[in-house]
Amino acid sequence: MPDAAAPRDAAAAEEESAFSHAPVEPDSTAAYGDHPDQVIDFYAPREPGSTAPGSEAAPLVVVLHGGAWRAAYDRRHITPFADFLARRGFAVANVEYRRGGGSEGEDGAGSGGPIAGRWPDTFDDVAAALDALPDLVRQALPQADARRTVITGHSAGGHLALWAAARHVLPADAPWRTDRPAPLRGVVALAPIADFAVAGKLDVCGGAAQQLLGGKEEFLERQPYADPALLLPTGIATTLVQGRTDVVVPQAVAESYADAAAKAGEVVGLTLLGEVGHFPLIDPAADACAVVAEEIAQPAW
Repeated sequence: MPDAAAPRDAAAAEEESAFSHAPVEPDSTAAYGDHPDQVIDFYAPREPGSTAPGSEAAPLVVVLHGGAWRAAYDRRHITPFADFLARRGFAVANVEYRRGGGSEGEDGAGSGGPIAGRWPDTFDDVAAALDALPDLVRQALPQADARRTVITGHSAGGHLALWAAARHVLPADAPWRTDRPAPLRGVVALAPIADFAVAGKLDVCGGAAQQLLGGKEEFLERQPYADPALLLPTGIATTLVQGRTDVVVPQAVAESYADAAAKAGEVVGLTLLGEVGHFPLIDPAADACAVVAEEIAQPAW
């Protein structure tokens, strides 16, 4: 008889491995706002010869970390992944943003734990960071070719990556709406919380998507402004990378987004990795992380 605890045990081991790496300090950090969380860390490409005079500039990868939009998880945990990409020859911008349960007293009291996200602050920050990025990159990361930008994100960060690429299809009254698509080569979303309806049914991260939008009362009103599955088609090359044994953000969430894209007339890539859970996608010690780097390289190079 199969051991019902085996998937959970495997997931715990994968998480332990991903979080076992020491944080990697960036080459520089720049602010895109006045709040302490409104910063971007930059990693120069570390591939030998990639920064030599006259060499081709490196593609820029924008990284948005996960952690269910909760303050307990900041950008530090994904710095080994950022460094991994830099060692593969990419220039990397690791974006921080405001999350729920932060330093201003939003500790989730009465909600059973820290809340996920801050409305509208989390979205304000991602939009502001992406808007400020071209100027910041020119100053902080001259080795980067911003014309070849790919945005990636893991879990809740995968949601934000998909959302950032869809700002031009937001409702007309959305404050983050842009009048044209973002100048991106592509989006590579890693185990993203990409469909809020399905995530809610599966209670992904303890109902984090509903919390992100301010709770049950506001969810339906705000969903059209925040749910990637409702913001299609984007016209931007998009690939989802998903572990088949992911018990944190199950495969069904990514599949539902891909189905929604198809119904909207857009083909979205869906790379499914067997015997891979949630965290190997950002774990430099895992084979899955190398697959992610290759998926990013395809549109970037």
